[in-house]
Amino acid sequence: MHSFAGTTALITGASKGIGEAYARELASRGAALVLVARSTQALEKLAATLRQTHRSQIVVLAADLSDRAAPHAIVDTLAEQRVEIDLLINNAGMGAVGPFLTRPLAPNVDSVELNVTALMSLVHSIGGRMLERGHGGIINVSSVAGFQPMPFQASYAATKAFVLSFTEALAEELRDTAVRVMAVHPGPVATGFFDGTTAKMHTRAVPPERIAAKSLDDFACGREISFPGGLSDRGIAFASRVLSRKRAARLSGNLNRRAGFDHVGDVDTPAAA
Repeated sequence: MHSFAGTTALITGASKGIGEAYARELASRGAALVLVARSTQALEKLAATLRQTHRSQIVVLAADLSDRAAPHAIVDTLAEQRVEIDLLINNAGMGAVGPFLTRPLAPNVDSVELNVTALMSLVHSIGGRMLERGHGGIINVSSVAGFQPMPFQASYAATKAFVLSFTEALAEELRDTAVRVMAVHPGPVATGFFDGTTAKMHTRAVPPERIAAKSLDDFACGREISFPGGLSDRGIAFASRVLSRKRAARLSGNLNRRAGFDHVGDVDTPAAA
């Protein structure tokens, strides 16, 4: 386990799932934290636990990153509090599921704002500051979904394809600097990703704690890409390089049909964190 003592890490989507796992893992490794998510209550509860357990220094910033003004407000708050970020973890994400033309448009648009626009804005602002200071690191959480078109998750896979391409390009731009960039590509993870719909997560989904711990170790080892979920995720990524785009879309569409994603409905759930 690699130490992150002396590091201040900003984690988006920190109130639950992979983001919460990153927060717990980094706190256990000695990092100070800036936790970002929509729910102040959930963040404060997590922060209180980590302060008590690990004596962590934690800043809580409630923000809805699907709002284009949110990244700018976060950066302003960090400047006001004189907090410098050494490690930016763009984990917050969402995705629409179901047939694109017969499901509501809004979740698709929101996923573009969150998965793409907010991520890019934070990388530009915080990453630019890292470049000025001469050190820093950025972890962008993508997905194996980004390696191929995915019918019935069309916009989600497209946003993750952006994160894949953007992160690889940025890593090359910064190759001769002291700012490192890594993309994380998990497969199915046991989170509430499909909350609010009738879709169910894959039965072989891995725990978010594995994603956080393995990807942090990969980053500490200097890697630019991490497949923390296992060999099968690497296999999916490799297959997408070999198959034609049409064939890859057909195969992923068939998998999602078997999962029932072609007739997804909505269900009532508690308000999201």
